[in-house]
Amino acid sequence: MKVALVNPRWSFDGSIYFGCREPHLPLELGYSKALLERAGHEVLLLDGHLTDRGDDSLVAEVAGFAPQMTVVTTAPSYLFWRCAPPELRVPAGFLQALGRQGGRTVATGPHGSVTPQTTLRKLGVDVVVRGECEEVIAALAETQDLSRVPAIAWRDAGAIRVNGGPAASPFIEAPALSWPDEWIARHQHHHHRFDDARSGFGAEVEASRGCPYNCSFCAKIEFRDAYRRRRLDLVLEEIDRLIAQGVGYVYFIDEIFLPQKPLLEALVSRNLQFGIQTRIDLWKPELLELLGRAGCVSIEAGIESLTVEGRAALAKRCKLETEDLAALLIEARRHVPFVQANLIGMEQDNAGLVAHWRDVLIGAGVWANEPVPLYPYPSSPSYRDLWGEPDDHAWERAHQHYLAAFSEFSDIQDKQPLPLSQLEATCCAAH
Repeated sequence: MKVALVNPRWSFDGSIYFGCREPHLPLELGYSKALLERAGHEVLLLDGHLTDRGDDSLVAEVAGFAPQMTVVTTAPSYLFWRCAPPELRVPAGFLQALGRQGGRTVATGPHGSVTPQTTLRKLGVDVVVRGECEEVIAALAETQDLSRVPAIAWRDAGAIRVNGGPAASPFIEAPALSWPDEWIARHQHHHHRFDDARSGFGAEVEASRGCPYNCSFCAKIEFRDAYRRRRLDLVLEEIDRLIAQGVGYVYFIDEIFLPQKPLLEALVSRNLQFGIQTRIDLWKPELLELLGRAGCVSIEAGIESLTVEGRAALAKRCKLETEDLAALLIEARRHVPFVQANLIGMEQDNAGLVAHWRDVLIGAGVWANEPVPLYPYPSSPSYRDLWGEPDDHAWERAHQHYLAAFSEFSDIQDKQPLPLSQLEATCCAAH
């Protein structure tokens, strides 16, 4: 089968989107391509965001390829499945321009994972994948009988059927990815990096997937949930390939970069710098020293709340006191040029306490952001605590709640986010 995999060119005007707006490698499509080609299928992989190509250009190439199946993502890379743009206007716009020129149309991403029927109706696709998509996409290429494919939603005689899910990839043996030289040369962005000693191109890599914790704010229930660690030789093969292409900085998109001594020791001898997201309470001083020596130049540490009560409300399962967390952050800063403590706006944290601890950390060289308002993503426990299981209006409900609850937003967001109905008014099918 001929299969087109498409990451559209993203735009975020009016969005509450929390993630980085620079292009990043579409890892989920990269794995899918590798599995499809291993099974003998012919694959066209396009990234409109990284290559700065709009819908017309992407559609023309897909039509020229004449695939039997076209897959489009609803989030800009696996890195941002947990904080995806709630609106579906970007993939919907591409699909509208594509029409019936791409064969069977398939959508993958966090939206279909948690609200498959709604996503199917909004996008007008033939199939929606629930959960992690690599093996499911490969299975779709092997059959015309959709009832045989797990973790999907599709139309059948006018009704929508959901065949189980969401899917979770084994991931441990996920193949070492290979990217076109042109894409790597375009990837000038070093994600979440703020020091001045940059060299080489940027890239994203996974060493693990999922997280053993279940914090209330984290949107991961339907995807990237259970913790899995990828085979070290495959991670290093992928990294060495990137280094040979001129990459000087890698961001590990792992939900939680746990201390993994063999990986860190292997990175010490490589000419590479990297960034991570982690929990600082899981690190010992000696491992923080090794982390810095291995090439880490950026740490994004999820602290979320500066009180025991706030962390308990978020189900952080953190055993350390605030003073201990601050000490570890400051110790990390001795070895790593940029360390950030992520904070969420919590009613348990009064403004004076937050200001005090921000002053302490910033004075020690650790960046602590202004507390960010919490968006109750439908794949998070916080959504279910408020409204129960997600239904057809889950995204609209979360979005309306967020806009009504806060008058100020994160400094990386649009200053005047628009209602979801307005963002999707011209692109998504009525549902």
